[in-house]
Amino acid sequence: MVQTAEEDLISAGFEHNKPCLTWAQADAYLQDLRNQGRTPETIQTYRRNLMLLFEGLPESGQLDRGTLARWRDAMLERGYTPQTVNVRLAAANGFLDYIGLRDYQLSKRLKPAEDAVQPELTRNEYLRLLSAARVLGKERTYLLVKAFAVLGLSLHDLPNLTAEAVENGMLMTSANHSHQLIRIPNCLQVELRNYLQREGIQSGPVFRTRSGKTVNRTAATGCIQQLSKDARVAPEKCNPRCLRKLCQSTRESVEQSISLLVEQALDRLLEQEQITAGWEGSGYEK
Repeated sequence: MVQTAEEDLISAGFEHNKPCLTWAQADAYLQDLRNQGRTPETIQTYRRNLMLLFEGLPESGQLDRGTLARWRDAMLERGYTPQTVNVRLAAANGFLDYIGLRDYQLSKRLKPAEDAVQPELTRNEYLRLLSAARVLGKERTYLLVKAFAVLGLSLHDLPNLTAEAVENGMLMTSANHSHQLIRIPNCLQVELRNYLQREGIQSGPVFRTRSGKTVNRTAATGCIQQLSKDARVAPEKCNPRCLRKLCQSTRESVEQSISLLVEQALDRLLEQEQITAGWEGSGYEK
């Protein structure tokens, strides 16, 4: 299909009567989200994503119909995952909808690349996340990071981490359509109990919104990513999935070490039995 001259100009970023975005509009949008009962963490995530959008605009703040597409492509070129790009586009689309510029939205979501190499969080990076959360005084984020990394939770398991589960010291998780009851380590149990006591939470989800519902995917990921700069950890690694993967790899490493220790202990036991029974050097060797 041959484009018209006007369409060519639009594709290239040239069009008449371009709207201009202002931060006053963004502030009004963020205030509207507050009025809807969104959590402070969610508001901060939206604010950060909108700031990134504004950084990609010309000084005039002018917007054209290709702006979001170019912003998307620039993020992908910098190595951001499709999931991260989708989250940022969702914030931009919501903002444009609020100010009545739906024609400038980019509604098509990116599909995750299944064969793409997923970033892995190292243990040192995990410890830096915990340290940053403590320094910044973000107790809830500190515990959220620890819950994902120590318990190996998925976002689907988060509603199961309740005050009742903390008190019992046991948590039901799910993976591959199967359920597993896991123990909450004593050190984490104590920290969660103290947090629940300070927050006055006696039942229901530990990590909750003001209305008492479990924090959603965007809020959970957003508050962890807020630690990225202070912890010196790439934003793509600051998410529940990478924390859970770290937990799985740590468990596998511990299990392998235990297996090796058991084999070595059995070898030493057999050697001792041979010596005790007088088999060593008994003359049976040919």
